[in-house]
Amino acid sequence: MAAEIVNPRSESGTEGAQEEPFDPAFALHRGGKMAISATVPLRDKDDLSLAYTPGVAKVCTAIAEQPELVHDYTWKSQVVAVVTDGTAVLGLGDIGPEASLPVMEGKAILFKQFGGVDAVPIALATTDADEIVETVVRLAPSFGGVNLEDISAPRCFEIERKLQERLDIPVFHDDQHGTAVVTLAALRNAAKLTGRTLGDLRGVISGAGAAGVAIAKFLLEAGLGDVAVADRKGIVSVDREDLTPVKRELAEITNKAGLTGSLETALAGADVFIGVSGGTVPEAAVASMAPNAFVFAMANPNPEVHPDVAHKYAAVVATGRSDYPNQINNVLAFPGIFAGALQVRASRITEGMKIAAANAIADVVADELSADCVIPSPFDERVAPAVAAAVAAAARAEGVARR
Repeated sequence: MAAEIVNPRSESGTEGAQEEPFDPAFALHRGGKMAISATVPLRDKDDLSLAYTPGVAKVCTAIAEQPELVHDYTWKSQVVAVVTDGTAVLGLGDIGPEASLPVMEGKAILFKQFGGVDAVPIALATTDADEIVETVVRLAPSFGGVNLEDISAPRCFEIERKLQERLDIPVFHDDQHGTAVVTLAALRNAAKLTGRTLGDLRGVISGAGAAGVAIAKFLLEAGLGDVAVADRKGIVSVDREDLTPVKRELAEITNKAGLTGSLETALAGADVFIGVSGGTVPEAAVASMAPNAFVFAMANPNPEVHPDVAHKYAAVVATGRSDYPNQINNVLAFPGIFAGALQVRASRITEGMKIAAANAIADVVADELSADCVIPSPFDERVAPAVAAAVAAAARAEGVARR
């Protein structure tokens, strides 16, 4: 049976028809959530002759002679392509490119609202990794950066790597790195609040998809003592014979303790739980964690550990939801990261730039630090400028800035 289509606005005039309830989500989305607007006037023929022919020819000729001028005389250095194939959309899964567009539009307006960065949603009608790479490479001359979004693992790893190899503009898979950056920021502050360092902590991550893999690698890069990652079959460890190449690589750098078995086994005595998988973690497993533990249960809409349960045992609790304190929200990271990278025309986004972003996010609430405030609100206007400045400085320090 076909799914029922909800009409956002009731239609009157049909005798005997039952009026459907008003749905504000549909009402808000009618006609889309974004549009393109001009930044120059077009009031008369003189304006037209400058904005288009014949005046535009002078600018085109100058760019043809000096290609780097494209950054000064077009929007290229201020705009990001938000690219998806619709295979891993915001908890909805593989719903296809058309159905992904409302999310991509949402991402684009978040770029503009929080980072002052223009973004264009691009939903591709292919799931072939090489076709996606080739398409984005051909589109790249129009953009200053590429934000990969909602592309399923493990293809997302290959796509990002190949694009980074072929393009000289930032390529950033937000589901991986945005999540990792904000997680690190929250974890740094949680450790500070409890008088510890990252090196003192052993973590457990539930989920070995894009976010889980990226978080594990990033936290280790930042100095976390140890982390074990669990997928549906248990702890990702070198003794397993069913691992994909991505998970095999992950097993080589994680789980120094040599743990095997289930997620629940790994949680015994652990200092940190990070959930990016969904499902439910038994309360007994949470209770087995070390004193002053941290529970970051980020699945939406249902966290892996309900905050009421987590607060019984953990010193700091974070979720992915906006109705609880400490929301781990990517919007704290990606607008400022791209704003900073575009500001200095960075050729790529480095690990150092991401760590700088995490530190900047954490520092925003340094003077307000508490168990319910280890991470800023997404609406804290201090965040994006702080992140942009830190990322730009890191890009210059690492030699990837071009201005």
